[in-house]
Amino acid sequence: MDNKPETNPIPQSVRDNLFLANTLIDVGFRSDNTIDRRFRYLADTKVPANAAPVDGVKSYDVTNDPNWFRVYVPVAATGKLPVVVYYHGGGFAYYDPDSAPFDALCRRFASTFPAIVVSASYRLIPEFRYPTQYDDGYNLLKYLDDAKNRKNLPDNADLQKLFLFGDSAGANLAHHVALRASKHLFQQIKVNGLVTLQPYFGGEERVNSEINSENRLGLHLNQTDFYWRVFQPNAPDEVWNRDHEVINVSGPMAANLAGINFPPTLVVIGGRDILEDRQRNYFTWLLNSGKEAYMEEYKYMFHGFYTFPEVPEAIHVLSVIKTFINKQVNKNASPQSRL
Repeated sequence: MDNKPETNPIPQSVRDNLFLANTLIDVGFRSDNTIDRRFRYLADTKVPANAAPVDGVKSYDVTNDPNWFRVYVPVAATGKLPVVVYYHGGGFAYYDPDSAPFDALCRRFASTFPAIVVSASYRLIPEFRYPTQYDDGYNLLKYLDDAKNRKNLPDNADLQKLFLFGDSAGANLAHHVALRASKHLFQQIKVNGLVTLQPYFGGEERVNSEINSENRLGLHLNQTDFYWRVFQPNAPDEVWNRDHEVINVSGPMAANLAGINFPPTLVVIGGRDILEDRQRNYFTWLLNSGKEAYMEEYKYMFHGFYTFPEVPEAIHVLSVIKTFINKQVNKNASPQSRL
């Protein structure tokens, strides 16, 4: 898009927040591959749902045992609205839908697009290892597809215009939910597209952005290695390593997308994210697999930039996503509905 911002240097207040968050995360890692959750809560402010609109959006929580989700409703929007199912980031180890940065992000999604946003919880590592997160993520789609659960969404939620969203680990999760959904015939919902914000992938061989990581902000290698180590089930290395298809999705064990109705995908990349090269590989793999894919890159952006609205790129990316949503909705609309 035109007039893309290029914020450099990153504001010191943002750098300070990233440093504090990383410090609290790192000190929680234990040598026995567990996490001291006390430190997590210092970096994870919780926000209650709000029946009265905040920034034009109200929200409420729904239990889907053993998980739950938060629904965001833009109160001024009229007519049928797309549904965004959003999976939060955090290395599969941290955060929930009521974590302050993700609550605010989903509120911006709901008001900007506009859309009904369903922000999903899922069980976290290391207490719950693979495939728990993927099962939880996919089970939410099955829950929404069940007609008896329709009452838990607003009347103007259009499940035929559903989009899967995720950031970081949540984008990895959204990808795999989309892959499962591509092989299933739903009754109520139709997946129109996939939005991946700086998706979290890995691999045994380091890529350049991981090797040359000294000037990159946010996520760092000791974190990614720890998360993948405690994500994997207890299995021999010859069965499980970072080249497994759910980690290195475009690597040597990649799934074959031929003949699969995989949804159009938007990949958002930051030029100072240690995962940027893996995200480029993902985008290229989608194109080489014959799938519709788009990439938006922000030259100076760090991992998780979209949770900092004071950074212009975090606002700009909303317009990019809105354009993607509108394109897919219009493409899938019947001729009569376009009139």
